[in-house]
Amino acid sequence: MFDHAGMIGQAGIGELGLYHDDTRYLSKFEIALERRRPLLLNSTVLRDNILNVDLANPDLPDRPDPLPRDSVHLFAQSFLWDRRWHVRLELHNYALRAVEIELSLLFDADYADVFEVRGMHRPRRGKLRPPVIGRDEMVLAYEGLDHVVRTTRLAFDPAPASLDNGRASYRLRLAPQGRIAIELRVGFERGDSGRPEAPRFDHAYERSVAALERLRSGCAAVHCTNPRFAEWVERSASDLQMMITDTEHGPYPYGGVPWFSTPFGRDGIITAYELLWFDPAVAHGVLRYLAATQATEIDPVRDAEPGKIIHEVRGGEMAALGEVPFGRYYGSIDATPLFVVLAEAYHRRTADHALIASLWPSIERALHWIDAYGDLDGDGFVEYQRRSGRGLVSQGWKDSADSISHASGELAAGPIALCEVQGYVCSTPTPISCARGSSARSGARTSAATCSRSTATSGRARCARPTPATACSPGSRATSALAAWSTRCSTTARSRAGASARSTPPRRATTRSPITTARCGRTTTR
Repeated sequence: MFDHAGMIGQAGIGELGLYHDDTRYLSKFEIALERRRPLLLNSTVLRDNILNVDLANPDLPDRPDPLPRDSVHLFAQSFLWDRRWHVRLELHNYALRAVEIELSLLFDADYADVFEVRGMHRPRRGKLRPPVIGRDEMVLAYEGLDHVVRTTRLAFDPAPASLDNGRASYRLRLAPQGRIAIELRVGFERGDSGRPEAPRFDHAYERSVAALERLRSGCAAVHCTNPRFAEWVERSASDLQMMITDTEHGPYPYGGVPWFSTPFGRDGIITAYELLWFDPAVAHGVLRYLAATQATEIDPVRDAEPGKIIHEVRGGEMAALGEVPFGRYYGSIDATPLFVVLAEAYHRRTADHALIASLWPSIERALHWIDAYGDLDGDGFVEYQRRSGRGLVSQGWKDSADSISHASGELAAGPIALCEVQGYVCSTPTPISCARGSSARSGARTSAATCSRSTATSGRARCARPTPATACSPGSRATSALAAWSTRCSTTARSRAGASARSTPPRRATTRSPITTARCGRTTTR
């Protein structure tokens, strides 16, 4: 996060900085000309997620050769790529004489946890290591209380005239119409993650743009004659691609910059659901990630229960130490049924049988959680009540502490059943509901008329829908339900794809339905 001049200072509430894994690796970055802040002319973020900033020198009357404002233009470009921030500063002398000018880069790293930046106080912190200074490189490091060393590596090209703790200075001589370019590469390293490759600015930019365009090439596109609408769509797509990160399980849309730049269950599911027509690969990554992080045990501190889908995952020092419960936190009432809804919608869209088959145990565990843990008081509704003293009080989509109240204004006490959650539960796919009905547990076949979820105490069904007859014997519940689900979704896929699709085998997980043929573009860092 930068100010409009592309710098990191103390603007706002002090949230500016470069973050990686919920830690601020660079808390200060300022540019000075003759020890003064340059004038901002313009700044913009382009489609390729590169920040362009136009700066100029202020009036400098106290020099032996006074320099009027706007004599030296400073063009700054920067972008993030592969755990590294790339910066190029290009100075252009528009004066009619040669100009000597000092350019200084000021920097610092506080390694504040994102929850510290948000206002939480920590009685104890780790220790900053002494900086290691070379001719053209400086290494800043911090050893956390979690015994993880976090490192910021700054490399300058060319080497500055002087490099000390927190300042790199250049004494530049620019001929009339002369240009000089300076590059800075800032790398983020955690523990033994290793020192990443450090390509020069142009090379890194070409790789970044090529990868972005390659991934964008198969996405659905929106074209219109209204330039304002077209600009809005383009900006929205770029913002979304900026927040999508490739995880080991596939692409995942993070919650938002800077506080929520991490996986959130509900946010990822809803984003993936809305993008199914545009890029089903996002749903593929979201489903695999959520299945891999699904709760396996009861843990009140994390509001976790077997089969529950995560609310959020954090990788910072405070989460690792348990100072906040969000390392892997499950305080979300709607993410679990929405996980099942997304799985069915993804299969309907892509006919990706292989993925659904691999997810089937996770889908069944999610449905089991709805029945076994979701209904706290047996009234037939899925509700929540915080179990962790430090967790979220409100666990629906609006999870601020004061979001659920009575008409009188008094805050509601748990358990709380949200109306939309009941809709999500009733929207879980019909074949699954049949496979899990009471008749399935008894080994009988379900009725072709209705398939309902019954409650033990009230006898009231949560939902009832007409469904096709489905075999539901205990030994083949998942198989028969998957077959019914696959048949229904394959029919939809064939009607979209045409006759040629009938003779083709199921697509691999990374392929697309006929509307899109490649993964949507995204950048790996934000």
